[in-house]
Amino acid sequence: MTHSIRPLLVSTRNVHKIVEIRQILGSDFHVGDLSDIPAFGEVEETGATFEENAALKALAAAAHFNGWVIADDSGLEVDALDGAPGVRSARFSGESATDASNRALVLEKLSGVRGKNRSARFRCVMALARGADCLATFSGSVEGIIINAEKGEGGFGYDSLFVPEGYCETFAELGAEVKNTLSHRAKALALLKGWRGWGE
Repeated sequence: MTHSIRPLLVSTRNVHKIVEIRQILGSDFHVGDLSDIPAFGEVEETGATFEENAALKALAAAAHFNGWVIADDSGLEVDALDGAPGVRSARFSGESATDASNRALVLEKLSGVRGKNRSARFRCVMALARGADCLATFSGSVEGIIINAEKGEGGFGYDSLFVPEGYCETFAELGAEVKNTLSHRAKALALLKGWRGWGE
């Protein structure tokens, strides 16, 4: 018995996220992104939590797309920094932040912190919307530690600083094949795939 491939729009223009989401979701979904809606502007992430920002982005795109929409809000929470950068992960070093400047600021702020006190986690919330309704949110997280200097060429964001629990390599060193089995985004997407409302 064949099943139809479900169209799904991801409310982002982040190429790295799109590639990762397509790899994780596999052949059950046809994953598009905001380049499919050229007139769609940027959504201001005014929420105080990952859940709020994910819902904001999903609903904004769902108003312009006839079908299922998901939006991801995710970031790094460092315990020694009271959970920062958190929801400001993409803009941690200012409004003109880059991945490199954000990583440099995390390392600078942790310069006097040693060992287990450098504990951190990646957290992801996926919001699923259709029309004017946010139908569900799905959360995933992965615990780990922030190392003293960047390692690895793969990944994006803070991947070259983060060693997940049970491993000796950073996400940037482990590569997509391993990262996509244990990451915060993979866990959230696994819950999304198993959502019981797809048949409605």
